[in-house]
Amino acid sequence: MEPSELRRATEAGRLTASELGLQVDDVIVIHNSDRVALRLVPCGVLARVAPLGHLADSEFEVEVARRLTDVDAPVAELDPRVEARVHVRDAFAVSLWTYYEPVGSQVAPADYADVFLRHHAALRRIDVDAPRFTDRVAVALSEVNDRERSPELSDSDRRLLSDTLSGLTAAINRGKAEEQLLHGEPHPGNLLNTRRGPLFVDLATCCRGPVEFDLAHAPEEVGERYAGADQNLVLRCRALNWALFSAWRWRRDDQMPDRNHWRVEGLDRLRAALDRCGRG
Repeated sequence: MEPSELRRATEAGRLTASELGLQVDDVIVIHNSDRVALRLVPCGVLARVAPLGHLADSEFEVEVARRLTDVDAPVAELDPRVEARVHVRDAFAVSLWTYYEPVGSQVAPADYADVFLRHHAALRRIDVDAPRFTDRVAVALSEVNDRERSPELSDSDRRLLSDTLSGLTAAINRGKAEEQLLHGEPHPGNLLNTRRGPLFVDLATCCRGPVEFDLAHAPEEVGERYAGADQNLVLRCRALNWALFSAWRWRRDDQMPDRNHWRVEGLDRLRAALDRCGRG
């Protein structure tokens, strides 16, 4: 968010928590993109604040979190002191979560694979109306194929992204892999190492697809330790994920920090991933 919008979002998070009886003496920005994560001190809350255009996504995330908590999934929980819902304030959607102090380094591959297995098992126990991964691809394709929405994308890179998104999706569909509810974007940044053990966060990306789509977001050593995973499918999904990542970065309105670096890096990693799965 731009500085003026970030100030308003921060104030929306602070006031929402304060009016619910939680003590907020300070607000620390943990993450700032198209939505922000705020640590509220000393009440131990993580406030997720998004523009009101993301209200449906925020409500979906809260519902998924509530259901997964009920089945003891390894996920970050909503703050138990307030009602589990999204609050609307000053054109922002605010949800309040338990803040987990990070511990140690990144999650080891064996532990990452184990938490994946437990998370996927929990996801099979809940019933939510979630989109298929192909819906996300369709949105990315619409961004790539619309020159007004991605005006700085070169013709050759536009063809690369369009061909990869459509071609790999068709190939994955032809494979007819078993599908289930997924996290959607379980990369290392969305897996916290806490005193309770590893916990997944950012549940708004929940979708349906093969487990390999999730595994492709994690380091390679993780997928290799996941029992029963189709490693060739993981490679195809990894290339598809880099195409999705790159499509978002080339949007005119993308707000990811250091976007120019990630525009180049994303395309480089996509080409490397395509070479590895034999589609370069």
